[in-house]
Amino acid sequence: MNMKLEVVIVPVSDVDRAKAFYEKMGFRLDIDIANENFRVIQFTPPGSEASIIFGKGVTSVEAASAELVLAVDDLDADRDQLIGRGVNVSEVFHYAGGPFNNAVENPRVAGRDPEGRSYFSFASFEDPDGNRWLLQEITTRLPGRIDSAATTFNSVSDLSSALRRAEAAHGEHEKRTGQRDANWPDWYAEYMVAEQAGTELPQ
Repeated sequence: MNMKLEVVIVPVSDVDRAKAFYEKMGFRLDIDIANENFRVIQFTPPGSEASIIFGKGVTSVEAASAELVLAVDDLDADRDQLIGRGVNVSEVFHYAGGPFNNAVENPRVAGRDPEGRSYFSFASFEDPDGNRWLLQEITTRLPGRIDSAATTFNSVSDLSSALRRAEAAHGEHEKRTGQRDANWPDWYAEYMVAEQAGTELPQ
């Protein structure tokens, strides 16, 4: 089977207010179709293959019931961008019991994951209806989460962040070997491909 998550329906109480919010977020407006008793709006987050839909007559689910996650490769930079757009984003946090574990008392702990692990650092915000969004920083994908034969970057920010991580790792590589690596472009490329594929990183 080949199944891709295409759309998530987000319940809202004020369609125009929600549309203005997601435009402010920088989501791409795909459709806004209406007739007398029905209206459907579709937005796609930057770089995402999945979209959100909301509107009038779209769902009977109550507003403020959705919980959604946006994967980002640079949590601080994307958080700053959203704040600059007027979105009220929380401080960065991690979960005491691991990602999404709300089963413990006081599950959210201030600050990044102490070990700097991919998938473990978050920030959050709500839309005007109280639908909850998480920003989850993912720098290295779990095996099988992407096509290991393809390396793609969705934005200049994605690529520059990957280059910075490769540069830092290459610096450690040179410290370990005790010599300058004149072939650093190939090393960077190997590192970036392996990182995105979730395979063993060059040392």
